[in-house]
Amino acid sequence: MSKKALFELEGLPRSLRNRLIVFLLAGMSLAGLVQGLSAYHTALHEADQIFDYQMQQMAISLRGGVGRGTVSLPLAQDQSFDFLVQVWGVDGASLFRSPGELLLPQQALLGFTELSQGGKRFRVFSLQTPYQLVQVAQDLAVRQRMAGQLAWRTVLPIALMWPFLALLVWWVVGQALAPVQRISAQLTQRGADDLAPLPAQDLPSELQPLLQAFNKLLGRVSQAFAAQQSFVANAAHELRSPLAALSLQWQGLKRAGSDEAARALAQERLGQGIARASRLTEQMLQLARQEAQGQGPAMQAVDLAALCREAVVEASVAAEQAGGDLGLSHADEIQIQGRPEALRVLMRNLLDNAIKYSPPGGRVDLSLQRDGGLALLRVEDGGPGIPPEQRERVFERFYRGDSHEPVQGSGLGLAIVQSIARAHGATIGLAQSAQLGGLRLEVKFPLA
Repeated sequence: MSKKALFELEGLPRSLRNRLIVFLLAGMSLAGLVQGLSAYHTALHEADQIFDYQMQQMAISLRGGVGRGTVSLPLAQDQSFDFLVQVWGVDGASLFRSPGELLLPQQALLGFTELSQGGKRFRVFSLQTPYQLVQVAQDLAVRQRMAGQLAWRTVLPIALMWPFLALLVWWVVGQALAPVQRISAQLTQRGADDLAPLPAQDLPSELQPLLQAFNKLLGRVSQAFAAQQSFVANAAHELRSPLAALSLQWQGLKRAGSDEAARALAQERLGQGIARASRLTEQMLQLARQEAQGQGPAMQAVDLAALCREAVVEASVAAEQAGGDLGLSHADEIQIQGRPEALRVLMRNLLDNAIKYSPPGGRVDLSLQRDGGLALLRVEDGGPGIPPEQRERVFERFYRGDSHEPVQGSGLGLAIVQSIARAHGATIGLAQSAQLGGLRLEVKFPLA
């Protein structure tokens, strides 16, 4: 029977405390029963040996010592005999018979035998001498009764102590589970925002791994909670500006009146504001989706080279509008374990950032190649690059750096890229492009 089946038996208490008490008391009762049965069988075996020896000695003592003629002794009311003795002469005459209703057969097997008579079973020892046949018999119930009395005397102390042992088990189990109740009380008293680790003092070693794992979980939840709070605060701050700009641009459109030139300019600015707000909202949703990717679809084999070609085709329109040159310089056929949609978002954000920060007529190169046991995805542009002192911070949410380039952005593109890369076990490196002079961004994926 499996452990799961054992703990799901019908009628078994659901409480761990009650289960322990039931199992321990059942084990004690079973041990007492086994001890009683063992004592009974041991006592019965020893009684057989002792009584068999007595029967032999009685038969030997009677051989040759009984004269001719049947002897039957009367019994007093308070007398009883455990042994029945009969002596036969060589001519078949009865020489002696002890009191009792048992009549042993004259033609008997020598040695020890057993026979049934009157609903009882008897142990018989027969001894043949040159002058007579001596038979000694005993009711087996006598031996069984004596063995039962010895077994009962063995079990009786345990039976008398059972209530006290039950109280002891109840107290010991309660003391053993006291740390669990203490932790439960601490968690019950905590507020919803209290994610501090639980103290591990005075806890048994069996609970230490569970508490350590729980504290690590609390730490991860606390970090995720803090990140979400920061994300919400930053998102509220970032959305305030484009929404305020949209309101102003809408008012400017209404004030334009019948002036076609002013109206066209206001419409253009309103469209740009809507596009920026839409892009910011889309990136925030992408970031939130990637941070919850643990609940997303399972990993599968992904053809990175095919994704690179698709990404270049999709971003070519934006590159053409910006007056730039986008190309796929090299693409090895490589497969990794990943989520295709998330990897498309990663490549889209990398190319969008590179196109956005490249000067008019600038060049953006995308390449994919093997690098030992890794897949190296590289994006290079001819833009201003990122100063070394800012390369660690550009992956923070809503961070735009100190560049004075006239580029509209939300500061979420690289944060989304980093979130997707971490989910795929990849690392990101930033450096200056030796060929194009701008930024070189490398993402290294483990091969499938």
